Amino acid sequence: MTGFDLTALLAARGGERYDLHARHLNHQLPRMLHTIGFDKVYERAEGAYFWDADGQDYLDMLAGFGVMGLGRHHPVVRKALHDVLDAQLADLTRFDCQPLPGLLAEKLLTCAPHLDRVFFGNSGTEAVETALKFARYATGRPRILYCTHAFHGLTTGSLSVNGEDGFRDGFAPLLPDTAIEMGDLDALARELKRGDVAGFVVEPVQGKGVHPAPPGFLRAAQELLHRHKALLIADEVQTGLGRTGDFFAYQHEDGVEPDLVCVAKALSGGYVPVGATLGKDWIFKKVYSSMDRVLVHSASFGANAQAMAAGLAVLSVMEDEQIVAGARHTGELLRSRLAALVDRYELLHDVRGRGLMIGIEFGRPTSLGLRSRWTMLQAARKGLFAQMVVVPLLQRHRILTQVSGDHLEVIKLIPPLIIGEREVDRFVEAFTAVMDDAHGGGGLMWDFGRTLVKAHLGRRE
Repeated sequence: MTGFDLTALLAARGGERYDLHARHLNHQLPRMLHTIGFDKVYERAEGAYFWDADGQDYLDMLAGFGVMGLGRHHPVVRKALHDVLDAQLADLTRFDCQPLPGLLAEKLLTCAPHLDRVFFGNSGTEAVETALKFARYATGRPRILYCTHAFHGLTTGSLSVNGEDGFRDGFAPLLPDTAIEMGDLDALARELKRGDVAGFVVEPVQGKGVHPAPPGFLRAAQELLHRHKALLIADEVQTGLGRTGDFFAYQHEDGVEPDLVCVAKALSGGYVPVGATLGKDWIFKKVYSSMDRVLVHSASFGANAQAMAAGLAVLSVMEDEQIVAGARHTGELLRSRLAALVDRYELLHDVRGRGLMIGIEFGRPTSLGLRSRWTMLQAARKGLFAQMVVVPLLQRHRILTQVSGDHLEVIKLIPPLIIGEREVDRFVEAFTAVMDDAHGGGGLMWDFGRTLVKAHLGRRE
């Protein structure tokens, strides 16, 4: 091999993928995948599907944790990236103003007309970090409020407003921020009275468990915050760009106009990492208050040409293909068909969500036989039943899904926004078959449950 040949390298070494991860990366990832039977080898992907070496297709209901909003390898986004590479732009000189960042900011702001300016970074957690810094500087206050069970990222600042102890444990000290329950206006008012709150960061639909903000909460929270000269920060990293059936999830509630909005994931087109923090003019002008402060907050790869081209292509596709309306229609179809199964299966307790962000929650059954099996799983570890559903969906029906969070009996569906009735039919039929098996009183599914219990009890090394 002369020089670098990517195709030859993958042909020669691609089969070592799990061993390479075990030796050089996070060794627990391949271990976990082997344990639950997710150690597949996918050869290619397009749209909402993967294919293995045998040509079998797999339906993706995970979308790379929401990154693949347009599915994989959308031709418009691919062409934009080829075009920007072929253009050989003088990118990232740091001492000029390239057109693509301005054009993408202009386009994004048309979707949030009450906002004025954009900062481009490289990820969702960086978009949140930017919002936290800007809120603190603009208000001159130190404290951020957030919701229990929230997920805003894993870097230190965003981890400080992450509502899950499992992510925070061992990484203290963090910033002195304070959690409240989603929907608890009394707690919000009580914290604001202390006079040191810069802002309140909130996911309009919490990713963990798929819990939408209660009706009226965001509007009332905004009024309280502004009365106390604090800011409303909407984390739309996963919910933004059509995921919930509106361009931004906060737009489900009339009158809600956050001061700062964080986006990422789907804006990338699935290719180039990108994050964006949208905000009001006065906030940006306070942060960048003089030429001396021109680089007070920046990102080395922020606003790079490839990311900007991908973002512009994504927004163009969303408009041309009416992605938001499609997500609203398909999401309602999927949610309603799954909700119709709640009365049929005693292990199925709730189906909720907005657009193509849907949570399927399982709970304690009533019949004695099922209850004893459920109790066995719960005694070992809460969340094992949901994993028992996820595994046969992949192994038997070739559908990739995820458990919505640690110790949760909830499956979260966040498929590519391009899916339609064919994919809804396939998922509902597969899910019904898995539920029939689970309620059959025995069989492979409960055998796998016992395997999960054993794996959990012996997992620490």
